[in-house]
Amino acid sequence: MDSESLTARRCKPCEGGVAALTGAELDDLAGRLDGWSVVDGRQLEKDYRFKDFATALAFVNRLGAVAEEEGHHPDVFLAWGRVKVTLWTHAIGGLSENDFILAAKADAVL
Repeated sequence: MDSESLTARRCKPCEGGVAALTGAELDDLAGRLDGWSVVDGRQLEKDYRFKDFATALAFVNRLGAVAEEEGHHPDVFLAWGRVKVTLWTHAIGGLSENDFILAAKADAVL
């Protein structure tokens, strides 16, 4: 499965009761994404750069629409020419496959 196959998947509701990804499974999914960092084994982060504020805002709006459609919502920091996206699954306090699916979809809406 590569990032393209991640974009073909849908996020599934997660209300806890499952373990956060770790080890080889976490490493495998992280290896399918370009430019994303795993922070403390619990979050995914990526900084996107844009030519101006309006272009960055347009990306945030596209990402927001995808997040709503998927029912999985990132933390988004918007500044002039920059967007920082942070993902994790709050219900499990770490990373789930949903985070990697949304990360791949974020890259796809660039």
